[in-house]
Amino acid sequence: MLLFAGLGNPGGKYAGNRHNIGFMAVEALARRHGFSPWRRRFQGAVSEGEIAGEKVLALLPETFMNESGRAVAEAMRFYKIPLEKVVVFHDELDLPPAKVRVKKGGGNAGHNGLRSLTAHCGNEYWRVRLGIGHPGDKALVHAYVLSDFAKAERPWVEGVCTACADHAGLLAEGKPEAFQNQAHLFLEAQGLGAPRPVGGG
Repeated sequence: MLLFAGLGNPGGKYAGNRHNIGFMAVEALARRHGFSPWRRRFQGAVSEGEIAGEKVLALLPETFMNESGRAVAEAMRFYKIPLEKVVVFHDELDLPPAKVRVKKGGGNAGHNGLRSLTAHCGNEYWRVRLGIGHPGDKALVHAYVLSDFAKAERPWVEGVCTACADHAGLLAEGKPEAFQNQAHLFLEAQGLGAPRPVGGG
């Protein structure tokens, strides 16, 4: 079994935040592949399904971002899922908007969700990094990630979620580079290089 975890903050107040693009991507993926209805479990919301012949558990931690690792660790323990079968979808300040990159392990770049995951689970999990751009000044980062995507950004946000959902089979098959490639080609074909976000970056 694979675990696909989206990072974000629970509740309607945060639903449209830049920090919640990980939630958005995993929700799109579960819809696209006909996963079971969401239910509360492992300090989060879970949905189950199959992608490319592999069983997948989708998880949206409801612990708030900086405690995300608690929910992921609980699900991993219950299903005995090894760390290399965990794929985490999260917002990435260091990538331009609408860029999708995949890597295994690495630093957390100040991301509290990743820091919590590494503390509770270990570091060698797969990360699907969803670029949201940077506001240009470190002092503005907190307000930037906790503000909603601007209306003009919605097309590329939806495009990124669609790219993740449509090509998730490549992740399930253990082909992260192919997934990254196909996501890039999809976004390029849609003309979604993304305008700069409001506030610079």
